[in-house]
Amino acid sequence: MTPFGEAMHALRHQKGVSQKEMAAAIGISAAYLSALEHGKRGAPSFEFLQRVAGYFNVIWDEADELFRLASLSDPRVTLDTAGLSPAHTAFANRLAAQIGTLSGQTIASLEDVLEKARFADNEL
Repeated sequence: MTPFGEAMHALRHQKGVSQKEMAAAIGISAAYLSALEHGKRGAPSFEFLQRVAGYFNVIWDEADELFRLASLSDPRVTLDTAGLSPAHTAFANRLAAQIGTLSGQTIASLEDVLEKARFADNEL
């Protein structure tokens, strides 16, 4: 399941609707909706995100969060290290090889490192 799929699943359950009911209401197939929720499809389109936000009648901040989660939810990530250092390429390949074995705690630690690096890089 992707971050967006998890959020959409939670919204559906809060509203008490099935995938089939939601899919019919926003004009898509239940199979597509299921594939999105379970991480079998890439990131959804802007139009789809607008339909979901409208269907759940979410406020602006919640819609922004859904859009942010969608941008982080492509289950087939490609890292382009062309033009970067050999260390960047080696790190990207090592991460790709080990991503499935990392614990939740390790993922959280790596997220913290990335967040700190983002702020440090913005201060330069």
